[in-house]
Amino acid sequence: MSRTILIVDDDKISLRLLKSYLEKHQYEVRSTCDGSSFLAEFELYKDDLSLVILDVMLPDTDGFTLCQTVRSKSKVPIFMLTASSDDTDRIVGLELGADDYIAKPFNPRELLARIKALHRRMNYNGSPDKARYLRFSGFTMDLVERLVTDGVGAQVLLTSMDFNLLRFFAEHAGETLDRTQLMEQTRGRDLGPMDRSLDVQVSRLRQRLNDDGKQPVLIKTVRGSGYVFSTDVAKLDEFPTG
Repeated sequence: MSRTILIVDDDKISLRLLKSYLEKHQYEVRSTCDGSSFLAEFELYKDDLSLVILDVMLPDTDGFTLCQTVRSKSKVPIFMLTASSDDTDRIVGLELGADDYIAKPFNPRELLARIKALHRRMNYNGSPDKARYLRFSGFTMDLVERLVTDGVGAQVLLTSMDFNLLRFFAEHAGETLDRTQLMEQTRGRDLGPMDRSLDVQVSRLRQRLNDDGKQPVLIKTVRGSGYVFSTDVAKLDEFPTG
């Protein structure tokens, strides 16, 4: 798969150091310092990108606006960079379609580890003996094309991490999955004591599946434990026709 990353950050020194660090680890990095140049690069290379990294604070716009623009045109994973210690920035980014966030200042090794974990999960199609499709409650997951369609064949718009989370739920239907376990599967890291990103992602996934947040049918909350995917899942080798 592609190893091309597009980054926007107005801190030119940090940007240069991060670009150099990632390139030493065999990533192709395109870097920009403001929103307008980012959008120009994104339009040119959006079909080749494997990740976008957006700083929240920029001189001519903000990372949230860019996140909305990117998500309206692409399913490419999005990481947000935030210097704020307030959870609000992080939650807003996730609600707008970001896949994860990195708090500034950050250790480049941690960012690299998250990028590698993300790409491993994106590149995973299962072993040859596994079925290609998962079918549940009228939805069909194509594990090869990484697509989800509803009962009338319309595509459900999911981010890469949303897809990974839904897949993990579907492959463990009926099991109570704790929040730490789900965080490791979707983000490759532990869940912090005040980290609400998983709960925001579950809420977003419920919305995408039209699963009522007050009385969900598919993804149910198990108080004090985590979540359970409460529906039958069929594994199919061919796309269902009925």
